[in-house]
Amino acid sequence: MKDVKWTAAMGTNATGERRERMQSSPQWSGDRFRNVMAQEEPKMWSTLRELIKGGSKHRTPKQPLPVVARRGEEFADHPASGLRITWLGHSTSLVEIDGLRALLDPVFGPRASPFSWAGPKRFFAPPLPLAELPEVDLVVLSHDHYDHLDYPTIVQLAQTKVSFIAPLGVGAHLELWGVDPDRIVELDWWGSHTHKGVTLTATPARHFSGRSMTMSDRDRTLWAGWSLRGSDHAVYFSGDTAMFPGFTEIGERLGPFDLGLIESGAYNIHWRDAHIGPEQAVLASQLVKAELFMPIHWGTFDLSLHGWTEPIERISRAADKAGVALATPRPGESVIPAHQIPTDRWWPELDWKSGDEAPVISSGLSDELVARIQNLQTA
Repeated sequence: MKDVKWTAAMGTNATGERRERMQSSPQWSGDRFRNVMAQEEPKMWSTLRELIKGGSKHRTPKQPLPVVARRGEEFADHPASGLRITWLGHSTSLVEIDGLRALLDPVFGPRASPFSWAGPKRFFAPPLPLAELPEVDLVVLSHDHYDHLDYPTIVQLAQTKVSFIAPLGVGAHLELWGVDPDRIVELDWWGSHTHKGVTLTATPARHFSGRSMTMSDRDRTLWAGWSLRGSDHAVYFSGDTAMFPGFTEIGERLGPFDLGLIESGAYNIHWRDAHIGPEQAVLASQLVKAELFMPIHWGTFDLSLHGWTEPIERISRAADKAGVALATPRPGESVIPAHQIPTDRWWPELDWKSGDEAPVISSGLSDELVARIQNLQTA
């Protein structure tokens, strides 16, 4: 992986026809994109005070993780069942669905940062090296934050023939980094595009965007989740999101799904309207009508103040309480919903805070949703 040129890694703003499309979006207001629901701004001073205290003493692993090393040859053939999902860490996942091979939010670089020498460092090397990646049909991007849109990774993928699909505005970064504009599709929420028989639909999410260190480009590109529906299977990918009622609409319009890949880590009460947290992720999997829930966005980078195992501990208990089928693959391990669903406990037993001790409930929710979340957070 080449060193990051941090000035290029910050990307660029959209211009011309791309910007005109953005400004015509129902989500565009004034000079930026907006969430459907009001978003409580992160409480930076409260977060800083917690950061000074240091947060959990288990924010990073002390021992190597049981990563399942993979080789490209293992993916030479598409799965006989038609659906296989391989978790490569954080939100990066290889989804093989009804003949399409899609790579979600590929981050193969060493840090979630514009710098090669500073910023959150990954806990383990990519289980499937980028050089070993099988031929991919489509790269699916949820938004432009560094832990989802990785400059050195995109620069290398730009040298292949792979196509890219992203929310409005993100294509400006991709073009800057060498991706042929003819290979870029940008969509607004509820917009769809079919690639090799699989229809991808951009779904609403409750988050934000931006790559500038000063946040001068805050919300100048859109953020989204994705529905991938083939001839026989369907997968939901949440991207980054807080809890919001839109999950129900997603389930009604695009569900049910064989599997839901829903972000579950890097949460904190002070940014409850940016990330969903464990118990709300379990509830979201129910609302979108996912038959199997696979947590992502955890266990790879230290992006919050909680212990690195806390998300999966809380998810496991909430999923059990809610009767939600849960897959817990090791990094590099595949999930084949038809007959191979990893459920082993592979992470160590460490101290962690429960939903009672560290509740995370997004703002503006109905009393009914709040009650369901509180029930899942209660031991």
